[in-house]
Amino acid sequence: MNVSEQEFKYMTEGITSDLIQLLIDRDQYTLPCAVDAVYSSNTYKALLRPLSNLYSQSPGYVYSLLEKELFKQR
Repeated sequence: MNVSEQEFKYMTEGITSDLIQLLIDRDQYTLPCAVDAVYSSNTYKALLRPLSNLYSQSPGYVYSLLEKELFKQR
């Protein structure tokens, strides 16, 4: 998928927002904890790399990757 830098930024910001909301809704994270969990994750770092193509995946799919990362640490 070939997207402009502006489209890439828009898509990654949307997924990031969705990930935070999913952590709050599904896993009872507080907003500050959810923000910290997303922004400090390897999943988020991968999302910011265009070659990972995570920006073109559904938020649910990216959340499943984040969930695996976060809950294997517990």
